[in-house]
Amino acid sequence: MTKFNVVREVRELKNQLSYAKRFGFFFGAGTSCALGVPNIAILTQGVEDTLDGSYKTDFIKIKRDLESTHPQKPINIENILNQVRQIRSITGEREDKYYLEICGQSASKLDNEICKTIYSIISESESDTDLSNTKKFLAWLNIQNKDFTKEIFTTNYDLIIEKSLEEIRVPYFDGFVGSYEPFFLQESIERFVDKSDLTQNWIRLWKIHGSLNWFWKNNNTNSSHSIIRGSKITDIQNISNELVIFPSKEKYDSSKKQPFVAYFDRLKNTLQNGELLFIFSGYSFSDQHINEIIFNSLRQNNRLSIVVFFFNDNEVEDLYSESSSYLNLTAFGPTKAIINGTLADWEYNTDDLKPNESSVTYWDKENNRLLLGDFNKLSNFLITNSGRKEHIEVLANG
Repeated sequence: MTKFNVVREVRELKNQLSYAKRFGFFFGAGTSCALGVPNIAILTQGVEDTLDGSYKTDFIKIKRDLESTHPQKPINIENILNQVRQIRSITGEREDKYYLEICGQSASKLDNEICKTIYSIISESESDTDLSNTKKFLAWLNIQNKDFTKEIFTTNYDLIIEKSLEEIRVPYFDGFVGSYEPFFLQESIERFVDKSDLTQNWIRLWKIHGSLNWFWKNNNTNSSHSIIRGSKITDIQNISNELVIFPSKEKYDSSKKQPFVAYFDRLKNTLQNGELLFIFSGYSFSDQHINEIIFNSLRQNNRLSIVVFFFNDNEVEDLYSESSSYLNLTAFGPTKAIINGTLADWEYNTDDLKPNESSVTYWDKENNRLLLGDFNKLSNFLITNSGRKEHIEVLANG
């Protein structure tokens, strides 16, 4: 039976990291979860527990309806938000139009209340988050090859990356411009800047599911929506504009000025544009729209190398069922991996280590597990492998 030698494969990974000219990263919910932010299941339960009165009644009604329609699928807060927005759409947000005995006006209020509750829950957890590993990772990324732009895509709403970048004073760009009510400028992300551009070294941060500091703003002149980015919020309950969290299809299709379609185009262009090492952490491959872009890019760009780090082995197995034909995709799980289109278990042997070579940053000898599915461990592995750990820690500590 085939087994993968974990020491040799990690050594090969280190070589990839050392020689890669272009880097890109994609962070899913598991990354923030590793830092103490609630995962989607905990967040869903937290919202349900926090809501009261008619908000809670309608929330549970929608949740149960989804559970009866999709009995094999765990229903989470994003599913519920999407259904709430469907109700808003089909009822026109009118008080006299109903779906599931919920009127359009109530659905609109429920949407707003859910998003504010999400904001409160995540913001509270963020206030206790240790940013040290995130800052070290971003300091490491910032000192990589200055001839290419570093791209970070994330489905997370929290502001951990922004806070970390600003604490270590690393410039970044997210497509918004302005200072009073920063607005999204689509043309600013449609092309890749050249070496003569001052911003070429800035990290690019693309939040493809929205953010806790984005808000829908009504444009009264043409009845459309635009998105503005807010500054630090002290009282979410008194914010009049709606938060932009997991935006529904109806809203982000309503105006070409919205970032979501542009962000997906940027992901596609990044993955299909020349030589690239693109790393996934904390992403479970549950979003088919994103997956389609990934797999199409693997087919079209033979200079693309994707490496995925999973926290659970079942995620490795699920990905294998869809990706076995892609030889330029590698997945690392705790006890299993996908390499060259083959799924197999890890095999560890200390005899494979070279003199002065250590596996402590990536292998748990006691439990026979690879550690890199945990973002904190992955961050430590990256900076240790760089040979500039002390320098990076100085940068991260300001």
